[in-house]
Amino acid sequence: MTEPNATIRRHHHVTLCVGDAQEDYDFHTRVLSLKSVKKTALYDGTEPIYHLYYGNDRGEESTLITTFPMRQSGRKARKGSGQINVVSLSVPVSSLSFWRQRLKEHGLSFVEFERFGERGLRLQNPGGIEYELIGIADDDRKPYSNGEVPADLGVRGTHSVTVSVPTMTPSEEFMQSGWSARLLDTDGDYARYVFGDGGPGKIVDYRIEPGLPPASWTFGEGIVHHCAFQVDGHPEQTKVKARLEGLGFTDTSDTKDRGYFDSIYVRTPSGALFEATVSKPQGFTIDEPYEELGKTFKVPPAFAARKEEMMAYLQPLKY
Repeated sequence: MTEPNATIRRHHHVTLCVGDAQEDYDFHTRVLSLKSVKKTALYDGTEPIYHLYYGNDRGEESTLITTFPMRQSGRKARKGSGQINVVSLSVPVSSLSFWRQRLKEHGLSFVEFERFGERGLRLQNPGGIEYELIGIADDDRKPYSNGEVPADLGVRGTHSVTVSVPTMTPSEEFMQSGWSARLLDTDGDYARYVFGDGGPGKIVDYRIEPGLPPASWTFGEGIVHHCAFQVDGHPEQTKVKARLEGLGFTDTSDTKDRGYFDSIYVRTPSGALFEATVSKPQGFTIDEPYEELGKTFKVPPAFAARKEEMMAYLQPLKY
């Protein structure tokens, strides 16, 4: 049964600070067979930094991984506690043998694991961020295929994110009262929270690691920057903000226009950055037709007057 305050529906996207732009692009579009949905730039700050979006054919909510390639800026981040430190993707459980072989062919090492009764493969992306491919028996999200990975074996979208914390105490109230999730289960040092009926794309795992030093929060290579969660509309987004602030979680931003969606951000008690996101009706076709999605660089409005400067500065991408 859905609670009255269950405004958070599922993941919208997960955003990473990665290393080299070309390396990142090749990993996601070639190795993982995700579609390049959008090539644009980070909306914040004055220094041009790519913002690359990968997902299924239309970049639907909960299929999206987005990245800020930071290598060109020279900025490094520190991994640790108080941070999302694992991104897990959903694949058919029948495809795990295929993915074992594919990762080997691309020179990517991995380890096998089981958690919450699910089997998976753990690896690092080229930027040093921990990824998991988790085998799921039933996930009806439609995958994209680059022609090398058959669609029936492909990535369905996000499965979960894992947040590292020294203790669960401050996060329990936030997740249940502020973020409309419920505790589903625990497994060793892990606690699993889900939205609605749960399942891939609707999971946040917490890993209790009291000895881990604190992570950095700034933009820098090698960390997950934030996870965005889908809400149905602006009234629901306003309710999320009011509910958080009413509970005392006042580090919640005003609405920010991100071109393809509108977002509010909150620094959670764990330190991890969460986002509540409303997709715009046109989605990623707001500035280019479906047939051209992700093929050319789209200049953010804030940088419109600096297009030539941006293109001269940013590392060229080979598609």
